Amino acid sequence: MAWLSLKVLLVGVSFLGCLYPLVDFFFSGETRGQKPNFVIILADDMGWGDLGTNWAETKDTVNLDKMAAEGMRFVDFHAAASTCSPSRASLLTGRLGLRNGVTHNFAVTSVGGLPLNETTLAEVLREAGYITGMIGKWHLGHHSSYHPNFRGFDYYFGIPYSHDMGCTDTPGYNHPPCPACPRGDRPPRSPERDCHTDVALPLYENLNIVEQPVNLSGLAQKYAEKATQFIQRASTSRRPFLLYVGLAHMHVPFTRTPLAAGPQDGTPYASGLREMDSLVGHIKDRVDRTAKENTFLWFTGDNGPWAQKCELAGSVGPFTGLWQAQQGGSPAKQTTWEGGHRVPAVAYWPGRVPINVTSTALLSVLDIFPTVVALAGAGLPPDRRFDGLDASNVLFGRSQTGHRPHGNFESRAVSPQQWGSWTVRSPTDCPSGALQGLLHHRLSPVWAADKN
Repeated sequence: MAWLSLKVLLVGVSFLGCLYPLVDFFFSGETRGQKPNFVIILADDMGWGDLGTNWAETKDTVNLDKMAAEGMRFVDFHAAASTCSPSRASLLTGRLGLRNGVTHNFAVTSVGGLPLNETTLAEVLREAGYITGMIGKWHLGHHSSYHPNFRGFDYYFGIPYSHDMGCTDTPGYNHPPCPACPRGDRPPRSPERDCHTDVALPLYENLNIVEQPVNLSGLAQKYAEKATQFIQRASTSRRPFLLYVGLAHMHVPFTRTPLAAGPQDGTPYASGLREMDSLVGHIKDRVDRTAKENTFLWFTGDNGPWAQKCELAGSVGPFTGLWQAQQGGSPAKQTTWEGGHRVPAVAYWPGRVPINVTSTALLSVLDIFPTVVALAGAGLPPDRRFDGLDASNVLFGRSQTGHRPHGNFESRAVSPQQWGSWTVRSPTDCPSGALQGLLHHRLSPVWAADKN
């Protein structure tokens, strides 16, 4: 009992940012055994066509392309939603927003977050003896019990929401451009609806705000340092670890930093893509140097590119939603057209995941939760239904079958009965293939048809 009281005390002090090097790795009595480590990297607003190995016109992702050549690339991988908070909630719970309660983005003024009755991946793995850390964008509630430190993460360093949801002293590239934080007698509000100037953007380490406003030009460097420190310290302990990295890239605003490799005369988006790729490369290099054979690294995105940002948005690749675009709409983020939810994905685990393989299996961000839990030898919470599947057989090259395709929407007539309580309507005046980009397309998984 005295040991338990000491542990609770130390964890409580660590939330104040005082004992990070000690508390997270001090209690290493459990041996690692064969339990693998997990590094999950989630890009923000990255297009399927941004990944060089996805036949991109430019090659700004050399580290990710190398990781794909040394592992497995997924070409039919989908986000669980086409906006930030719902997609992240689904990754951490393995459940769609209709089940976990997160169907819209949380705002700076939101007092809630991911419902407290939801069990996160970090909570499951911590119960199984894992050290858990999170670096980067959270966006699932930032007040009291919704903070990452209270949702299963032993350590947190990052911004509680998108980095355009607060002002900074040195604004980056955005469309429309946003002003710096107000000073003196300057007006507190921006005339631009999409600019947030009421609250300076905060950077947290555990429960402490360590910088406000954030210096965006140094943020990628800080993320790289904190991520590599966590991997190094966890690797020298005798416990397995989970590191979840929510990148700021490729969400606006963009800025140039010393991490961005390659030519410096490209577009802001290309420069940001190289910066993101360099950050991922730093993390992978640390994994390779410290725990290469026992660490599974999974890279993917939260949703498609933000088309309304014009030249500051990424590429959906061939999934252009031609019919939708011809009507003046967007086929990308915030839509259920394919460019909004088909995302790049790469898996890397030397000796376990076969090298230089392109998988056509239909998979989703929803599959990360059950797959990681199974590989960790942990158990799924028994009192709820999950929308993902264990993709281990696909990852290890034993299968090319993911989710079962449901329906074929190249035909005009769709029977509502085959979808249960869902009704899918196909406009009779649409050309053949007009519904190609919808979430309910024949390439999309069976979960779209089930809301129970």
